[in-house]
Amino acid sequence: MTIVKKILIALVVILLVLVALGWWLTRGSAPQYSLEETSGTDPVLAEPQEEFLPTVGVSTPIGWQEGELPVAADGLVVNRFAEGLEHPRVLYTLPNGDVLAVLTNAPERPIAGGWLTNLVAGFLFSEAGAAVPSPNQIVLLRDADADGVAEERHVLRDDLDSPSGVAWHDGNLYVANHDALLRFDYALGDTQIVGEAEKLADLPPAGNHWMRNILLNEEGNLLYIAVGSASNIGEGGMEIEEGRAAIHELNLRTGQARIYGGGLRNPNGLDWNPWRDELWTTVNERDMLGPDLVPDYLTNVPLGVNYGWPWVYYNDVFDNRVKAPAPQFLTEYTRTPEFALGPHVAPLGLVFTQEGTRMGERFAQGAFVARHGSWNRNPRVGYDVVFIEFDSRGNPQGKPLTVLESFLAGDGETRGRPTWTAWDRTGALLVSDDTGNVIWRVVNPNAEPTAAPVRNTGAPLPPRRELIGDPSRAFEEPPANLPMPGGL
Repeated sequence: MTIVKKILIALVVILLVLVALGWWLTRGSAPQYSLEETSGTDPVLAEPQEEFLPTVGVSTPIGWQEGELPVAADGLVVNRFAEGLEHPRVLYTLPNGDVLAVLTNAPERPIAGGWLTNLVAGFLFSEAGAAVPSPNQIVLLRDADADGVAEERHVLRDDLDSPSGVAWHDGNLYVANHDALLRFDYALGDTQIVGEAEKLADLPPAGNHWMRNILLNEEGNLLYIAVGSASNIGEGGMEIEEGRAAIHELNLRTGQARIYGGGLRNPNGLDWNPWRDELWTTVNERDMLGPDLVPDYLTNVPLGVNYGWPWVYYNDVFDNRVKAPAPQFLTEYTRTPEFALGPHVAPLGLVFTQEGTRMGERFAQGAFVARHGSWNRNPRVGYDVVFIEFDSRGNPQGKPLTVLESFLAGDGETRGRPTWTAWDRTGALLVSDDTGNVIWRVVNPNAEPTAAPVRNTGAPLPPRRELIGDPSRAFEEPPANLPMPGGL
């Protein structure tokens, strides 16, 4: 047999192996449950289906044609607030109405899990339009005449390092690179940032989840920083997960920092629940347990909370793939997420309704979430914007309601990927589209501005001065034959 013939045979074998691998990756398991069944306050939790090789359902972005718009819910109108941007992700509206758009992408970094994981991840990023170099810019968009289209565009800064979260207070602009929190002097209305950055804190760099969203409290003295995990389920070892899968609180006056909430695989959107004055976040849960697991979610983050990653999900369901020993009594203190958004939908941007928003009565009280779209599921899900209604006490209810329909175009293609949400100066919803390179504006032109949310107030519970019986039941009503603790 000649050398040429041997080479040809080897090439044919390699080709067949690649075809077989591609078939294996894309076939996947069919979902047993609908997205609606795996969403809401009481989602169905399917039996896990461990995947040695991940199911891959990637949609290739094809962009939007001239004049083409996403399909919105009845009563809502969509227009292009800004276009021709390079990978816009985070949006932030300044007090004067100017909108900051962060043009960014992941830094160069290895993915935890070994060469095969990196090979698959590289394929996924490339196919999904996420492999482009990071522009590393913050762009100011100004709609001075309030007609719904930004007529001014200024690059404030272009020397950042995979930035994401931004926040402003009292002349200070805070920016989170993937590896550090920075502060700049910035006066409202300026069209560039000229000073040097002050580094306030190092952040765990890159990892599988590199975005670092930030949020200030109302007083502007506490800053909250969302840091995602470096892996899917700790497969790279728990040492590299130190400080990750958590939301940090940084006291800007004292410089002291602490973990505010943990066990959150990949927290992203952050906002204050206006009815309960409580921090809420969107979270991307783990992959490779089948098409119906695990539901991504929207939830509150009280101080000290833990949501169980990587060992458990949804309060007490153990993930048997995790090799690291679980902490003792883990399920005694892990919390159940408040609202499931469906498995693999990849929720990112989050914003609550507020005074002056103009989305109509149907969308007057609740939260808007951009679902970036799945890769580990067939058929694909997400690629849309949804609304979660909240009751007067500040609790989510019902099922997600469609605001912008799926951006999927069929045949394994998508026009874009909804990424972030914010309010413009007129009360319209802004949605960034990081592969369509557009910022969409959504409004109900006939809607009256929403009234200011009424914050819940009430008398605190009396302190418990002694424990009776099982400590875990200390705050339940005691048996009738026992005295109330703390009484005279």
